[in-house]
Amino acid sequence: MRVAILALQGAFLEHEEMLQRLGVDFFEIRKLSDWQQSKDALIIPGGESTTIGKLLVDLGLQTPIRKSIEEGLPVFGTCAGLILLAKNVEGDSENTHTQSQLAVMDITAMRNAYGRQLGSFYTIAPFEGIDKDVPMTFIRAPFIKKVGSKVKVLSVVNGNVVAARERNMLVTSFHPELNSDTRIHQYFLDMI
Repeated sequence: MRVAILALQGAFLEHEEMLQRLGVDFFEIRKLSDWQQSKDALIIPGGESTTIGKLLVDLGLQTPIRKSIEEGLPVFGTCAGLILLAKNVEGDSENTHTQSQLAVMDITAMRNAYGRQLGSFYTIAPFEGIDKDVPMTFIRAPFIKKVGSKVKVLSVVNGNVVAARERNMLVTSFHPELNSDTRIHQYFLDMI
């Protein structure tokens, strides 16, 4: 198994460390030629969604990545990755749902839903398909305001959807890569 990690900006190194701990081969996507490599899945990390989205367009990655996901490539988006995968985005005065979104998952993301950096927090909560509660680190996190009929809600914290799955797409509004628990990454690998 070989996992591509979008390494344009954000917490991609932490995802690499998780995959190393799980014994999974991975490589970084930084330019279009990287995307041509053989892969079984893609991880889109947390970071700044507007910046990552703009780089996807500027580097010619947006269209091939979107096409691969639509054709069934498993993808895991955390925080900013959730925002990039969402078909609809709300929450800032600016137009956050620009042409730079991948817009493949039938969810509405509420951007910076918990406020800015001071609104960051840590909790432990249930995650469907995983036996015991999992640690969740939220940093300037979104949550999922609305889900489509084919989207399965996997976790709810304080009444807000913070993890969901639709077919080959998994998203979390928190950062599982910032904790030592590998179970959510293993859940994604089991989807592949």
